[in-house]
Amino acid sequence: MFAPVDCLLHLEGESVPRDVDMRTVERFLEAGRKSYPPKVGTVYGTLLNDRASLDALGDAVNAAPYKAPPKAPILYVKPRNTFAGHGSLVALPDSEQGVEVGGSLGIVIGKTACRVKEEEALDFVGGYTTIADLSVPHATVYRPSVRYRARDNFCVIGPAVIASKHVEAPDALDISVAINGQPSFRATTATVVRGVAKLIADVTDFMTLQPGDVLTLGVPYGSPIGKAGDEVAIAINRWPMLKFSLTIDAAVGGAR
Repeated sequence: MFAPVDCLLHLEGESVPRDVDMRTVERFLEAGRKSYPPKVGTVYGTLLNDRASLDALGDAVNAAPYKAPPKAPILYVKPRNTFAGHGSLVALPDSEQGVEVGGSLGIVIGKTACRVKEEEALDFVGGYTTIADLSVPHATVYRPSVRYRARDNFCVIGPAVIASKHVEAPDALDISVAINGQPSFRATTATVVRGVAKLIADVTDFMTLQPGDVLTLGVPYGSPIGKAGDEVAIAINRWPMLKFSLTIDAAVGGAR
């Protein structure tokens, strides 16, 4: 089982996470504390779950080789090397191209989920978290590229996992991204193709999700581009903000 009582927060420098109320989380963050990414299992990203993303493809969804819009969720894995926590420094491979800063709702599975019915799906959610699903800008849609999405620290998670009992309407959450203190993007989970329950039902129809696994609801269309030197903050509703910084990869040393 994965079922926090309130908010699961793993502060940097501490060996185990704390289960605390949201105000306590905010006090730690206001004091400048960083956090490790929550102890989660596999993180699955979801593509084309935003109606605007599908609309932007236009007739391309009917072109070869697929010749139709997707009928099932399009998933990709964010491997463990991508995990980073609140306050992390994320190195970019290219200082000119930057990185797409995708703010997404993370659905943390609370108990083993296999062939779950949509009307029962929310009972399998242990909590929710904020995820910065980062990607080097690219045009590939149906075949997510490891090179672009699975770089080190390209999945910033946290700062805490919010217990599901505190999130009454996961399909009506506001998401905002600020870069260098300036609002850069706003979205809502109300525009998705598959809401939380439908996504869980459709995914578990063909694969089993384990406690601690995470499904992202997907990156909204039009996410902003961050560059080296930027400070990023992602907020979902009034949850504690997820913050991190962008820098250039030292091995690159500048733009390619």
